[in-house]
This record gives sequence, structure tokens and C-alpha cells, in this order.
Amino acid sequence: MKVDAVVYLNPSLLPSLYEDRSLEQLVHAAQLPGVIEPVIGMPDIHEGFGLPIGGVMAVSAGDGVISAGAVGMDINCGVRLIRTGLEAAGVEKQVLRRLMQKVEEYVPTGIGKKSRHDSITRQVFERVANGGAQEFITLGHGSKEDLDCIEEQGVLRGADLGCVSREAFNRGLQQLGTLGGGNHFIEFQEVTDTFDRNLADAFGLFKGQLTVMIHTGSRGFGHQICTDYSKSLLAVAEKYKIRMPSKGLACAPVDSREGRNYYSAMACAVNFAFANRQLIMHDVIRAFEEITGRGAGRDMKLVYDVAHNIAKVEMQKGEKLLVHRKGATRALPAGHPGNPPLYMGTGHPVLIPGSMGTASYVLVGQTKAGESFYSVNHGAGRVLSRKAALKTITKEQFDRSMGEVLYNTRNYRELADEAPAAYKNIEDVVETLVTLGFARKVARLRPLAVIKGKD
Repeated sequence: MKVDAVVYLNPSLLPSLYEDRSLEQLVHAAQLPGVIEPVIGMPDIHEGFGLPIGGVMAVSAGDGVISAGAVGMDINCGVRLIRTGLEAAGVEKQVLRRLMQKVEEYVPTGIGKKSRHDSITRQVFERVANGGAQEFITLGHGSKEDLDCIEEQGVLRGADLGCVSREAFNRGLQQLGTLGGGNHFIEFQEVTDTFDRNLADAFGLFKGQLTVMIHTGSRGFGHQICTDYSKSLLAVAEKYKIRMPSKGLACAPVDSREGRNYYSAMACAVNFAFANRQLIMHDVIRAFEEITGRGAGRDMKLVYDVAHNIAKVEMQKGEKLLVHRKGATRALPAGHPGNPPLYMGTGHPVLIPGSMGTASYVLVGQTKAGESFYSVNHGAGRVLSRKAALKTITKEQFDRSMGEVLYNTRNYRELADEAPAAYKNIEDVVETLVTLGFARKVARLRPLAVIKGKD
């Protein structure tokens, strides 16, 4: 290895590290040119494509490499949290059911589903790919204040659709405003605990509050871009004399033509995903106004939107670095210049979703997170593959783990691979971050109802 690889775990999470190839994948990443010490595995680490999910790899922006596999297939898969003015206790289950049904009328769920927004023309799509969430706000799908509550204000500069294949373009054109399948969700939640009253107040959160969390990314658009560039970057390895320890980490120098082209294509998918979550939020607010009253939307505000799978140029440890975060999220402490003005005095909210039957957390980064390139994990992390979950989790186990949480299908087999038993214990994962001093807990959110799409 060129540098050390480090994994952050507590004792209860350690056994899962040896159940897959994630540690081997970290070691492979530590062999790439220009990599900066250390390559990091977060508490939710599990095997992925190239870099493990829950992996962080920083490289020199001058002589390092950029890797499509170190970003991942679902570019800018991310989470958005919306607060409401409602108390969860005042929203009956039958109202939650109606909200779920209305949201599903507006937001297509599942693999391959197409947008229901006829206004998304080729010209609108092109503007979104270049300008991100701002473009939908211009069209009336949100407010300018939303941009201060989105990582990078909802746009990654440097996007160029000229670097995107026709196949990727055509797939993306049909999917803005859609949720997808797998671990993507729209979840109605209750704030059960606030651990820091001042921070909770700053984030607009209070005990008993109803919130909505959205988890989705760049859909088939990002997937196709990753597929295209994983192949093309692999093809130029010999040209740049790069010895790749695995095909999943196909890469090119950051400042090469191929490296710049991938970054520009990736930025298009990043912008797509920010805009996708912006549009879905707009549709969720529409559903609330129809079901709970026309004034509901006025009290629904964006808390924050964070990216998971992304590579960004950042100043870290006195150097200009390209930080790959795959299944990992940025966590900037109070006073860090990368924070939006709204959260400069607190640090931006860090969103850590659990599984569909367990709690999610709102955290805030601490100065010590600089040791991990200001990164923390993106969720709980799998302990069972999808195949293993489908094979081993029974209906009785699924029902018991879901408890009173509502979900949008009568066939548990459609959701068994996303059952709580397929994931690590979110409490252990979050406590690892707190013990390390990387983050502080602000609020705990329990699931009330969850919408997921079929794979």
C-alpha cells in the first residue's frame, strides 16, 4: 500500500467487517497514485463496486487520480430532510395512509419508472444538468431559501453534457421527479429526542414534530455515466501507466482529458440528483396541502440536503484535494468556510438514515472530523446482501421488526431485502461517531410510515 487504510468501528460492529471484501477494497484504494493518507472505512462499511460503501478516499488534486468506481453507480445518492409545522401525535394513521397514497400519485417509485412532469423538456433537462436545483426553483418548484440548505447550494460547477453519452442523456430525460427502488425511500418521521436544544432550535426541530425524509439520487442517468466511464477509464490505464489493483477502481489522472471528462459528466449527475430531490420535495408538499390543508406547505421547510456518492475538490489539511465519498457524507463543524451562511455558527445538519424500521439521526460535525476529511457515514450499512436477506428473513421476522411502521405494499417479499435485519444497528453506528468525537447528536427521528419502490 502507498498509504494506510483505517476503519472506524466499535466492538459490536467489528465482526461484520470480515463478512465481505470491504477491507480488501480499502487496501486496493490505498494503492492508487496520489492517494492521501489515510483511506477510510466508516462504521457503515460494506462491500461495494470499487471502493467499499462507507469509504472515503482523498487524492492530490495535482497528481492524483479520479475513479468512477470510488464515487459509485448512484452518483449523488443523498438525503433531504423536510420539517413540518405539525405534531406527529396529531396525524392519525388513516391520514398518514392518505398522505402516502397521494405522494405515490405524484412521485413514481421503482426501477425504470418515468417522470410524471410533462414540463421537463430536453431544454429543461439540459439546464438542470448544468444548473442543479436552482433550475427547478426558477420554475416555481421551491424557494430561493432552499438553496442555502443544500450542499454546494444545489449545484456542482464544471458540468458538461458534451461528456455524457446519448444513452445516459435519454435515460435521465425520463426520470426527474422519480424515487427509484432499492434503499431509496420517502419516510414520514417523528422527532422523538432532541439532544442539544440550541442546535435543534437552529435546525428548526422540536420534540414530537412530524418530518419527512427523502433518499434518492441520479437514477439511471448517474448509473449509465458510471458504467460508461468505468469502461473508458479502464481502457486508458496502460496509457497513463496506472497499475490498478481492481477493475472497479478504474481511474485516470485528475488533470488528464479522460479525468476531466469524467468529472464533468459526474457533475451533470450530481446536479440531476439535487434537482430530483428538489422536485420530489415540491410534490411531497403538494400532497400535504391536499390532505392536511392548503396552509400546510407554508410551514414545510428544508432542513438540509446532503450528498453521499460524490467527488469534490476541497482544501483539506493545507492541500487542494479531490475527496471521493462513497456512501459517506460531508460533516463540517461550526465556523468552517464550506458551511452555508445559515449554518455557519453551528455547522450544517448531518443526516444519517437508519433502516426502514429503525431510527434516523440528525448530527452535526465536530472539528475532530478533520481526521476523516470532514466525513462521516451515510447510514447504517448492510450486514446481509439482498440475496441473503430474501433467503433468510421470514414474514414473521419482517413484521416484528417493522412494528407499527406503515409501508406501501402488502407483499413483504418486495421489501424483505430492505428489512431492518439486513442492516447494522444504527445506534451502534452513530455512537461510534460520537465516541470518536467526529459528530454530536442533535435529534433522533423514528419512522412512522415509509414509501419504497419495487426493484
